[in-house]
Amino acid sequence: MVGRLISLLIPAIILLHCEGREKESLSIVLPNRDSLNINIGSEPPTLDWSLATDSTSYAIILNIMDGLTRFGKDYKPEPSLAESWEISEDGKTIIFHLRKNVFWSDGRPLKAKDFEYSWKRLLNPKTGADYAYFLYDIEGAEEYNTGKEDDSQKVGVKALDDNTLLVKLKRPASYFLSLLTFMSTFPMREDVVKKHGLKWTEPKNIVTLGPFLLSSWRHHEKILLTKNPNYWGGKPKLNEVEMIMNENPTSALALYEGGELDYIDGRSIPTLEVPRLRLSREFNTEPQFRGNYIGFNVKKPPFDNPLVRRAFSAAIDRAKIAELIQGAGVPTTSWIPQGMLGYDSEIGIEFNPEQARAWLAEAGYSDGNGFPEVVFLYPDVGSNRIVSEALQSMWKRYLGVDVELQNQEWKVYLSTLDTDPPQVFRANWGADFPDPHNFMNLFECNSGNNETRWCNKLYDELVEKAAVEENPEKRVALYKEAQKILTETDVPIAPILRSIQQSMIKPYVVGLNLNPLGMVFFNQVYFADKISN
Repeated sequence: MVGRLISLLIPAIILLHCEGREKESLSIVLPNRDSLNINIGSEPPTLDWSLATDSTSYAIILNIMDGLTRFGKDYKPEPSLAESWEISEDGKTIIFHLRKNVFWSDGRPLKAKDFEYSWKRLLNPKTGADYAYFLYDIEGAEEYNTGKEDDSQKVGVKALDDNTLLVKLKRPASYFLSLLTFMSTFPMREDVVKKHGLKWTEPKNIVTLGPFLLSSWRHHEKILLTKNPNYWGGKPKLNEVEMIMNENPTSALALYEGGELDYIDGRSIPTLEVPRLRLSREFNTEPQFRGNYIGFNVKKPPFDNPLVRRAFSAAIDRAKIAELIQGAGVPTTSWIPQGMLGYDSEIGIEFNPEQARAWLAEAGYSDGNGFPEVVFLYPDVGSNRIVSEALQSMWKRYLGVDVELQNQEWKVYLSTLDTDPPQVFRANWGADFPDPHNFMNLFECNSGNNETRWCNKLYDELVEKAAVEENPEKRVALYKEAQKILTETDVPIAPILRSIQQSMIKPYVVGLNLNPLGMVFFNQVYFADKISN
């Protein structure tokens, strides 16, 4: 149940003249508060940035923490907690120099050992971090994480002094500085984690250094962030960000239209309401570096047979699904998203019912006869039910296969994919940094986020070659070959849509800038009526 929002709205109404395409006139009700109110949909599974893997947790962690680098113009990495760095001629040694005016929320200065501890904790096999593979470019990281080496001192990251961090890579990696913008690489306080154990992320225990502080967390109800007055990058303009957890899009939209929410994204917009909302100037769309796909657990029959997986992919009418979700996605059969190096719309299995039936027959299930029971899992958020029911219908119509649908609450769903993925599941992947390696290494054998249980050494080899290839044309060729294995030959996944983020933003909200990476920085946001103050 959503907690009552205590904010009140003053009755000032400003009518704005509409220009451009025909849309409804706007009524701007200015809020009598200094709190940005939003809906994050569901309870974040964790705020431990060594363990978090989802966009809900990321949206919060991104605003209470910082990394060594951050994205600047054109998504190029620029200094953040590191004020500068030097890279050796061979590209395998990086020395970071930390800012000296950065303090944790308890007053203790940031130290280089906070990064060394965080990264080695991420890699420690006992942590069980899905994102450990993110640091495999570092010397000794993979060996330590996979248990081949039990001495963390062999990992190529070391605090030389309080303000200097040494990182040794096993190979040059052009994307490494971009990777350091991501939450899994943020610093962490060893003393806090060890003192409070599993409860170290609770508001009374957590220690952070970002623009906002985690002031309260009423589980399954609301999170409150308050501005950090000692933030090294300047005080945020907003005093608070209130995040409610409302999983009902209809209810969330009503809160927005009633003035209790200032911003909502796709998880708070009912699909059937999109045609009406498009007429409002408050409606926004932004293409995302995010791919939606159907995952197959290749260890569970009958999906241990690539012919079956190909058949299921060929029986998906992606254009129809895009219509059903009212433009929240663009059909795709390839994996690397449009706008990134290596994107190729010709790759993948197109909708072809005749071919789908032929592949299924070749696998021994002509017209679906004798096909075993199938469970398809999806998270019970947003438009997933609509998409899942459409897929269920398509697989029945074109393959003669009955599919049982199961949905789970977001946190439970993520846990299920980690521990025991079903035969078929709906999933998506959003860019952690704007490089195709972030999409392609997801399905390598050692990726903690590869829920398909698929492993192909040739695929891994091609992706790793592409990661160090400096010639763009050669890199694209490697990715093309790897993508064909992924989406045409072995088919552990069936890409279906590239996401389009739909949102509603109140006219008085300034600085809430949407981007393809889906990152929203609240320290850049303010209300228009505060400009003259």
